[in-house]
Amino acid sequence: MIKIYEMKIAPNPRRVRIFLAEKDIQNIEFIELDLQKGDNLSPEFKQKNPMGKVPVLELEDGRCINETVAICRYFEELYPDKALFGSTPFEKAQIAMWQRWAEFYFLLPTGMCFQHSSGYFKDRMNPIKEWGEDCRRQVEKFMSFLNTHLSENQYLAGDVFSIADITAFCTIDFNRVNRISISDEHAHLKRWYQTVAARPSITA
Repeated sequence: MIKIYEMKIAPNPRRVRIFLAEKDIQNIEFIELDLQKGDNLSPEFKQKNPMGKVPVLELEDGRCINETVAICRYFEELYPDKALFGSTPFEKAQIAMWQRWAEFYFLLPTGMCFQHSSGYFKDRMNPIKEWGEDCRRQVEKFMSFLNTHLSENQYLAGDVFSIADITAFCTIDFNRVNRISISDEHAHLKRWYQTVAARPSITA
């Protein structure tokens, strides 16, 4: 059976879970790791992913695919119905652009804010409080940017729900650990969030 190594509450594994639920892909064994205890740093796990990150997709023949978007792309190619990476050339390009922005300008600073502000991984890194606070400002700035964009768009890449929306949604949810939430003045972002939250895949 295909296996996915994850920590369920972490944002990247959650992105994969939502993606799979959107495509109604089942019959996968999920193996829970404890990142704080360092399960992902064991020699056995690093044989699967030298970077020591989750999620990891392990195929039935033992080959592994690492990185969230690579895993999702694998399943997109296997199950092209209900495309989440786009259908037309322009749509695919727009989704790729928004996926990049959501990861680089939103998810990345969210993770850095958490790591450098909480001390969660202080046993294996040097938290820099000032960097955590700067990342917090980057997150808040991008949320304002999203609110403006969503005043004229149903989803991030226009009228179609995509992997970019999954990334942004999981990022907003994970920001609870940073005590960052959608402000009342961000009505368009809040509308989008409520729309995505109502999808059955979100509770998968």
